[in-house]
Amino acid sequence: MAESMKFDTQPRETHGTRAARRLRKQGLVPAVLYGHKEATASIALPALELEKAVRHGARVVDLQTDGNVQRALIKELQWDHLGKELLHVDFARVAADERVVITVPLELRGIAPGVGHGGVLDQPLHNLKVECLAISIPESIRVNVGELQIGSAIHVSDLVLPPDVTVLDDPEAIVVHVTAAQAEPEAAAAPIAETAEPEVIGKKAEEEEEGE
Repeated sequence: MAESMKFDTQPRETHGTRAARRLRKQGLVPAVLYGHKEATASIALPALELEKAVRHGARVVDLQTDGNVQRALIKELQWDHLGKELLHVDFARVAADERVVITVPLELRGIAPGVGHGGVLDQPLHNLKVECLAISIPESIRVNVGELQIGSAIHVSDLVLPPDVTVLDDPEAIVVHVTAAQAEPEAAAAPIAETAEPEVIGKKAEEEEEGE
């Protein structure tokens, strides 16, 4: 599971595009913290540290706000159009014993033998919707494809889940399977060009003589 990281935050007194741009120039990312029937707090925290944590799978963090530490779930991330700079973050307050619903990536492990026999590995499902404790969110759920032959599949119900994690997706949904490679269609035979009937010169000459 992803380890909770602690971040120092500072309150945001101003809002809007210009204020957010000034914060980012200072190396900070604007954010909001809400939930648990408490007032929504506008905060800012170090952008590079948070980006690094997110890229390493962090889902729950500890936020130092007004002298208190509040545990929060990263609910929404807004990136720039290149996906490089973090522009804004939404945090939701959570308790250690609180269960949350979240999407977790699926990670394929191993080599499917069916691929070595000419099959094609296809993964229709890349993420899984699960319910678990806020402090026990798995970074990913591993899927072992080491026994997949041509025509075999791994369904959601076949997955080995971490303790106390409940899947909310259809148990019959296919996560990954190996299909037979489709044969390339044969080139269509070129149509035979219609040939004009050869002209019989002798016959044409006879017809011209009879017409005189």
